[in-house]
Amino acid sequence: MLHEAKKALIKKYSQHEHDSGSVEVQIAILTHRINDLTEHLKTHKKDNHSRTGLYRMVGKRRKLLFYLQKKKPEVYQKLLKELKLRK
Repeated sequence: MLHEAKKALIKKYSQHEHDSGSVEVQIAILTHRINDLTEHLKTHKKDNHSRTGLYRMVGKRRKLLFYLQKKKPEVYQKLLKELKLRK
């Protein structure tokens, strides 16, 4: 992930100025990385090490989304729409 893209995601989804680790930011960064890796795997079908990393990222994002759904359902729904995730 490009450093500028990560900064932009942090700025967009952060709750305050120095927020870089909230659940919303983590989900946005993971979604961006998952999308990039999915594109990579479309051309490199036998890259099983990257595929394993993709599965781990998807699992982590899923756990974070479940946590967010329990704690802040309105933020959860908003984030799903903005990131175009199915649930």
